[in-house]
Amino acid sequence: MLSLNFTPFPVLKTERLCLRRIHDGDAAHFFELRTNELAMKYIDRPRPASITEMKAYIQRIDNDIMGNRCIIWGITTIENDILIGTIGYHKIYPENYRAEVGYMLSPLYWKSGFMSECLNTVLPFGFNQLHFHSIEADINPANDASRQLLKKHGFKQEAYFRENYYFNGLFLDSEIYSLLNK
Repeated sequence: MLSLNFTPFPVLKTERLCLRRIHDGDAAHFFELRTNELAMKYIDRPRPASITEMKAYIQRIDNDIMGNRCIIWGITTIENDILIGTIGYHKIYPENYRAEVGYMLSPLYWKSGFMSECLNTVLPFGFNQLHFHSIEADINPANDASRQLLKKHGFKQEAYFRENYYFNGLFLDSEIYSLLNK
């Protein structure tokens, strides 16, 4: 079974981005991101009602990181330390050497190549530093941009679940993609 330790928190850098720990100072930008209907279009999760609620969510993320149950990075540009998105391993299954990657980005930065740049850093970190055998992604089937991004990075469709997820009074489908450590 995997033994994980996210202390100290690993800050990752790409050519244009910094992936760092999310903190209370990010609450307003995180709230803006999680209440943006375009950004949340394919993320079937409740929207926060206030910045106070967002701070509580940040604290839950922090507690899970300290408990080595997940690792989530805030995405900022190198030039500006303002939160523009998140990426991370939201679910980790240490007994199976497997994790689920999830991500979101402000629509202002879509089609910039930023998320591809993040995956080029986070996926090798998951395989080489965290020793995952496989990484999965669970997407809304209507999210073609996410599907294309995953395929570009070598993910293969593993499953299609019909009406396996209940959100906002609807039963929704899920597509599962995975990438194996080569």
